[in-house]
Amino acid sequence: MSIELNHTIVHTSDREASANFLSEILGLAEPRSFGPFLAVETANGVSLDFMADPGPIAHQHYAFLVSEADFDAIFERVSARGMTYWADPAQRRENVINTRDGGRGFYFLDPSGHFLEVLTRPYGSGAA
Repeated sequence: MSIELNHTIVHTSDREASANFLSEILGLAEPRSFGPFLAVETANGVSLDFMADPGPIAHQHYAFLVSEADFDAIFERVSARGMTYWADPAQRRENVINTRDGGRGFYFLDPSGHFLEVLTRPYGSGAA
C-alpha cells in the first residue's frame, strides 16, 4: 500500500495574506481557489489549504525541505522583508541560521503566527 499526505488545512485569520505570503516566500505558484480554501501546492504535490477562521488560531508548525539554491532564495526574501528568524524552535538564537545534520535551516513566523521552518537536510541524515 502506498500512503502519501495529500493536503492539510491551515486555519488563519486572513487566508489571502497567509497563502500569498507562503507562496511568495517559498517561491511557489500562486495560491489557487478551491471552495473555501486557498491552496498552495509544494513540489511533491502536497497542498496547504488556507481557510479563514474567525476564532483564535491554534498556531502550528510547518517544515519545508528545500534545496541549497532554494534555501538561498528563501533566506534572501525573508531578509529583504526585515523579518526575524531563529536557528532553533525555542526562538533563543535570533537571526541565526542552524547547521544541523550538515545542512542549513531556520524558523520564522507567517502572518497568522504559524511557525514555519526551511531546512536543507532532513533531521538525522548527516553530521551533528
